[in-house]
Amino acid sequence: MPLQSTLSGRGSGSTQALDTQSDGKSFEQLRQECLQKGVLFEDPDFPATDASLFFSQSVPVQIEWKRPTELCSDPEFIVGGADRTDICQGQLGDCWLLAAIASLTLKKEALARVVPHDQGFDHRYAGIFHFQFWQHNKWLDVVVDDRLPSVRNQLIMLHSASSNEFWSALLEKAYAKLHGSYESLKGGSTMEAMEDFTGGVGEMYDTKSAPSDLFSIMKKALDRGSMMGCSIDVKTRPSKNCFECVVSMCLVWFSLTVLNLSGCFGFLQISSSAESEAKTTTGLVKGHAYSITGLEEVNFRGQKVQLIRIRNPWGQVEWNGPWSDNSREWNYVDKAEKTRILQNSTEDGEFWMEFEDFKRNYDKVEICNMTPDSLSDDTKRHWEVSMFEGNWIRGSTAGGCRNYIDTFWTNPQFKLELEDADDDDDDVCSVVIALMQKNRRKLRKEGLDLETIGFAVYEAPDDEDHQGKDFFRYHASKARSKTYINMREVSERFTLPPGKYLLVPTTFQPHHEADFLIRIFSEKKAAALEMGSDVDADLPDPPMPNPPEEETDEERGLRRLFEQLAGADKAISVRELQQMLNGVLSRRKEIKFDGLSLSTCHSIINLMDVDNTGKLEFQEFKVFWEKMKKWIMLFLSFDTDRSGKMSSYELRSALKAAGMHLNNQLLQLIGLRFADPNYDIDFDDYLTCIVRLENMFRAFQAMDKFQRGRVRMNIMQFLMLSMNV
Repeated sequence: MPLQSTLSGRGSGSTQALDTQSDGKSFEQLRQECLQKGVLFEDPDFPATDASLFFSQSVPVQIEWKRPTELCSDPEFIVGGADRTDICQGQLGDCWLLAAIASLTLKKEALARVVPHDQGFDHRYAGIFHFQFWQHNKWLDVVVDDRLPSVRNQLIMLHSASSNEFWSALLEKAYAKLHGSYESLKGGSTMEAMEDFTGGVGEMYDTKSAPSDLFSIMKKALDRGSMMGCSIDVKTRPSKNCFECVVSMCLVWFSLTVLNLSGCFGFLQISSSAESEAKTTTGLVKGHAYSITGLEEVNFRGQKVQLIRIRNPWGQVEWNGPWSDNSREWNYVDKAEKTRILQNSTEDGEFWMEFEDFKRNYDKVEICNMTPDSLSDDTKRHWEVSMFEGNWIRGSTAGGCRNYIDTFWTNPQFKLELEDADDDDDDVCSVVIALMQKNRRKLRKEGLDLETIGFAVYEAPDDEDHQGKDFFRYHASKARSKTYINMREVSERFTLPPGKYLLVPTTFQPHHEADFLIRIFSEKKAAALEMGSDVDADLPDPPMPNPPEEETDEERGLRRLFEQLAGADKAISVRELQQMLNGVLSRRKEIKFDGLSLSTCHSIINLMDVDNTGKLEFQEFKVFWEKMKKWIMLFLSFDTDRSGKMSSYELRSALKAAGMHLNNQLLQLIGLRFADPNYDIDFDDYLTCIVRLENMFRAFQAMDKFQRGRVRMNIMQFLMLSMNV
């Protein structure tokens, strides 16, 4: 069952960071051990080897891992305060991360959390440093040693403009460790890192279709301590839209970069050919992530001009158009104002430009807010947060978007109850929904990358149950994510009337697996629960069989078959049952049947053997045969394409019709156990599944004498139960 927690306030999870080192030791414990032994820390979890650098390729240069004390004579952790000029990009395509770090330096409180100041190269130096990141509603404390990749005594990754300052290089290493390797950081969205530095919630604006008050929105965000980034798309292509989005949005196109991410080109490319090819004549770089560090209004020739300050993580290559560092426009600005705004600008990668030029040249603005407060008004709210964790598993809960109606309904479903309207509005409730896929960077080395994700919100019926295919066939969504996109998080802001709603998070295509986290922000506390999370069974006792003199023709035929196999004891053993069922079922052409295993037949006898003889007498067999006929009818009714197999996604409905209610976790386990590569289940696997489930339910119900949904058992009872089933 997915984890659920309800938080009050910012929703950034626990304030106490969790230790992540594999031996369970904290940074302080490890540092103290090294000081006592007189050794420098060497991190066994992220060693100074090629595997920590890359997973898919090697590089044609000799990389050496060196400590700051080997690279300069007077290393410092931070020189004169952490500043955005301390961030100069190396040979790794992680400009998105560097843009976020530059924004982080403007938020001193958040920076102190991510970069603890209780470390350095003083008398307590032990070659160990630590940093803190927000991941999936938890703060994590990540420890690293200070061996950094270098070539000819020069750092090749992120570095400071000051050759003896190392906080930014070590921060990048800790973030690389969190995701498995430096290469895992290649290409990304600035929003991703900004959220990992704050636990905030992100919003994105397309500058070509932005609201008319975008400048004031961004100015307000900066004043509230939000972090901001921007980028220029490499090319324009349509994003994926589910059926409802296509109908409502028609041919809305969404500008995306390569892989829908703002990232630099290549990994450890010692030459910068790709970078120069992406550079425009105005000094801007396509497919590159920048940080936004300031917004101002100045008097220019009697008029107000809106300006925006942007920083290139390279630490060089700037805009050369109007309002650039040495442009003539500054000659018409009051000298004191010019000095205050320009701050002795140099070729440091940071530049000003007019806001209208910014909108014409840049495509995307990413804003990470510390709280979900709307940037379009001045209202500050107290937000309630509900959080769920779940997953999409092929064959059971990876149903894809609304385009795939046959499987869409099998996705996890969450019910929201918005009872009270906002304080400043009697008619609507403000809601922000953020869907995040988990651990995808760490999985890159296994050939997996970001899935294309989105969600839909429906008006919920009164019944407290997981909704089936027909509900979604005949009901349109009330709200949804604008698009399906392969980013780590998709978030949208809605105003909905009070009521009950059904939230369905999905991947774009079915059968695609991923773990996810949902955060639901609302001004007033909203009840939220996962649908279909109960486990229960309604298994009425079967009717008593007819006495011999009242048997039907079918029962008399069944008796003759039974007596042919039964011996003098007038009962059939497990092998005889296997022979009988395989003979009968193999003649049915409407089902795919490979033969029942001996184990399944053992389970049938355990289910039906009321007198514990280890065999089935005819009366017991007749009761079983009535069950078998019901199970066959259920199988055929859910074999909608008459293929002789049942779709694993339909198993939930078949089991429910048989009286068994399972949650997503159990359905995922059963789907993985019994479904074939095409997500189908043939009859023998279906029968094995349903017999074992009924066995387990009946055994549990027999032990649950007070019907409390829980039992106590010792190891002997557990082993007897599990071995018998």
